[in-house]
Amino acid sequence: MATRYSIASGVVITALALTLIALLVPVDKFGSSRATAAVAAPAAGDDDGLGTVSTAYGPLTAADRDFVRKVRLAGLWELPAGRQAQQRGTRPAIRTAGDHLVDGHTELDRQVIQVGQALGIDLPNQPSAQQQDWLGQMNRAKGDEYERLFTQLLRRAHGKVFGLLAGIRAQTRNSMVRALATSANATVLDHITVLEDTGLVDFDGLADNVPPTK
Repeated sequence: MATRYSIASGVVITALALTLIALLVPVDKFGSSRATAAVAAPAAGDDDGLGTVSTAYGPLTAADRDFVRKVRLAGLWELPAGRQAQQRGTRPAIRTAGDHLVDGHTELDRQVIQVGQALGIDLPNQPSAQQQDWLGQMNRAKGDEYERLFTQLLRRAHGKVFGLLAGIRAQTRNSMVRALATSANATVLDHITVLEDTGLVDFDGLADNVPPTK
């Protein structure tokens, strides 16, 4: 009986020890292996499934990574839109808005690439399907129609990003993401201002369910 009791006790102790070891394994080790396996950037707004990962700059959440990718996506279509406005704008205010878009997103894109590399975030390399559609609309528009469409599309997009920035800046615990949000906030506010200075923004048409003014 004593031998059987000893064997049973040994089995229980071994099971408890294995359970304790499993609980002590750092969660971020699993997160790191999944991050390494990620290749393609997920669609904007999607949870990439990596959870919260520990970094030298503080915890990095799914919302943080989504924000960084959105900043990158913004530059991928707003830079060419700005260059187009510099070339096609007939109003000085449109050309000025184009200048600000190019300058602002050139610098912001430089920063977001640095952040992505430092934090191991996979970044998109081309605009989303929706952003490509916006660029296509502007390519097809002419004259006054082009300038109004340019202004409305860019103003609406910046308005959405401006709201996202406030939440990220207030909640993130990652210092690099916080610094990027601070820079992006200043850039977006500047772009909203110069777009509104054109006098072409249809504020009633900025809602998601209202088509752009043409």
